[in-house]
This record gives sequence, C-alpha cells and structure tokens, in this order.
Amino acid sequence: MRKKRGALWPLFVIFFKAGTFTFAGGLAMLPIIERDVVGKYALMEKETFLEYATLAQTLPGVIALNCAVFVGGRVAGPAGMLAAGVGATLSAFVLMLAATIAMGFIPRQGPVMGAMQCIRAASAALILSAGFSLGRHNLKSGFAVLVMLAVLALAVLTRISAPLLVLGAGLAGWGWQRLRAAKGVRL
Repeated sequence: MRKKRGALWPLFVIFFKAGTFTFAGGLAMLPIIERDVVGKYALMEKETFLEYATLAQTLPGVIALNCAVFVGGRVAGPAGMLAAGVGATLSAFVLMLAATIAMGFIPRQGPVMGAMQCIRAASAALILSAGFSLGRHNLKSGFAVLVMLAVLALAVLTRISAPLLVLGAGLAGWGWQRLRAAKGVRL
C-alpha cells in the first residue's frame, strides 16, 4: 500500500483530539479515532482500521498508543507512527501533570464529584460502543461467539487474569482451526 503524503498532521490531530477529549482510555477512544481515520480523513478502510484496533487491544501496553502506532505506520510509515504516537500521548502527559498538581486543591464532594460521576458514565458508554463495534467486526462465527461468552463468564466469575484469558482464547482458536483442517472443513 502506498503511504499517504501529507498525512502526518492529520494523524497527529486525530490522536491528539482523541487523547485530549476522551476519558476512560483507549477503548473509549476507538469510535472517535475510527470516525476520523476512516470517515473524515479517509486514511484507511474500516476493515483495516478494525483489524488494527483489535490487535492494539490484545497486545501489552496502552491501547491508544498501540492503535496510534499501527495506524500511523500503515498510513505514513515510521514518521506516521511517531506523529500519531506523540499525538496520542502528549495531551495525556500534560493533563495528568496538571491534574496531579491540582488534586490537592479540588474539593472531594459537591458539583465536582457530580461532574466526575457523569464523566465516568459517559466513558462507560464509549467503551460499550467500542465493544459493540469490535464485536460486530470480530464475531463472525458461532465458535467465536461461544469463545467470547466463555471469556466473559470467566472474566466476571473468576479471578483469571486478562492475559491468560486472551492466551486461552487464542489457543482455543488455534485448536479449532486445526480440528477443522484435519476434518477437511474449508477454512
């Protein structure tokens, strides 16, 4: 795929905007990033973006930064990775520094706490939206739905860590495809 000329500034802006105005982390950012990367700037196809978003959430590290590096690299190579990565982290660094300094001066009750409760509620809605979007893209078989439900149940009902659940799901998918191949079922 040809790297897009002039994409560095849009990559920086997309990820800076997502990092600045989205609370609750990378999953909450995905719908906003997708709208700009796929729609507004047309930097990549939706299928490709969703593949990178899925990969970004399964690897260790910060989801927003992982996604920025994947998308930036695909769109504009190493310079795109850097532009998107800096965009994704710059505002978080500055805002966290300011918040840490301000925490001693902010009242822990009243209107400020009411605002924080509603910000958390909006963040939960954005994370749920990202979950539905990724689910529509990734749950294309009955087996995938079964694995998703099993992992959800294990995550809610047990203390099994997320990396072990992801590893187990990967092993289940690997085993399922090997079984299908051995039986001659078309993959």
